[in-house]
Amino acid sequence: MEAMTVPARTLGELKLDVRQSLIARTVKMPIQEFIHTQGVSSAFLLAAAVAALVWANSPWKASYYHAWHIELKLSGLRLPVHAWINDAMMALFFFLMGMEIKQEIVKGELSDLRRALLPIAGGLGGMVVPALIYAAFNRGLPSAHGWGIPMATDIAFSLGVLALIKGVPSELKVFLLSLAIADDIGAIAVIAFFYTSTLQWHYLVIAGLIIVIILLCRKIGFGRQVFFAVLGFGVWLAVLRSGVHATIAGVVLGLMMPVTSSVSLEDFSELAQETATEFREALAAGDTARANRVLGAMEYLVQRTESPADRVTRKLHDWIAFLVLPLFALANAGVTFSGSTWGSLLHSPVAWGVVLGLLIGKPVGILGASWLTVRLGLTRLPGSVKWQQIAGVGVLAGIGFTVSLFIGDLAFDDQAHLDAAKTAVLLASLVAGILGFFLIKHATAEPQPKG
Repeated sequence: MEAMTVPARTLGELKLDVRQSLIARTVKMPIQEFIHTQGVSSAFLLAAAVAALVWANSPWKASYYHAWHIELKLSGLRLPVHAWINDAMMALFFFLMGMEIKQEIVKGELSDLRRALLPIAGGLGGMVVPALIYAAFNRGLPSAHGWGIPMATDIAFSLGVLALIKGVPSELKVFLLSLAIADDIGAIAVIAFFYTSTLQWHYLVIAGLIIVIILLCRKIGFGRQVFFAVLGFGVWLAVLRSGVHATIAGVVLGLMMPVTSSVSLEDFSELAQETATEFREALAAGDTARANRVLGAMEYLVQRTESPADRVTRKLHDWIAFLVLPLFALANAGVTFSGSTWGSLLHSPVAWGVVLGLLIGKPVGILGASWLTVRLGLTRLPGSVKWQQIAGVGVLAGIGFTVSLFIGDLAFDDQAHLDAAKTAVLLASLVAGILGFFLIKHATAEPQPKG
């Protein structure tokens, strides 16, 4: 979810806007360049988490817990603020995640099975080993249900930390991104199958029928974005009522988004020349109606050179990165510490399971599964990447944060268990980020092997 630069189409719009508007020149362009700087969205997320901790430990800590339990009513649906954030706004995050997963599967690193096998194996190892470590510490206890918490990797934070290291091979960044995507697929499956309450099948049938309508409408080319947004809301509401966590609706809808454009750039090049000629002829003849029809055709062509997934991602990304995720962190990262808190954490199987799962299980699982896959000859290590760097990425993947906090909230009703899990996730993520940074920096500073 971490953007590297201003999206090309957005930049094109801005460059034309800058020529016409002083506001665009002095405000819009600098803002876009700032928010698309690598690491800025991660900084906002971190600031929100820190603010939550400060607020939850301030003289106004009662207001922190009260604020998220205020009930709000929208379209006949009444939920506390915390649920609107975790069930509704986070569904948009998972919607974006679903589109990114599909992009990677259709035309990204995960489209080539042999090449994708390394990060997939690493991601699988990085989920299984942490879960086993947690399960070992919590076997037979009421807290055993939290085994999914240390399985997750936070894409934004891990890529943000990696971006701070100079000279990192591009293949290592691709490996981490693909690993995190594979990890997300696993986390989504875990949420869907293991953190779901009693099912209301008739609501699932309703959601399925709406999904069929969406697919049929896409097939025949009927409907606009607003139309699909209304149907998408219907799917989300039905899934929410069904007992399956509502964010799964976001993933399903994201996976349904087309990721290929209907007009190729080559076809556009030819057709654009014809329509431009026709437009000039219409202007020369003074035929305004014809000129506007040609403009409509050109607008149609331009829109269809961008896939629906690309267009929606471009429009949604900044809102999710700078509003949805910081709000989630603000609502979920707050833990109140008392004099006995740290002592109780030292004796908490939840805290030990999460911390060791993220800090030990992640690197052991990722490095071990990756090494075994290469050793068996199923895939190979990229030429510019070393095993020390893979180990560093394994440590960096211990930054669980967003999805780990999310699963923790699903796993526990007991506030003591939830607070222990949150504290452990925050602590382990901080240590993993710092340790992973220095490990990869040290491994990258050494001479690279010739590929």
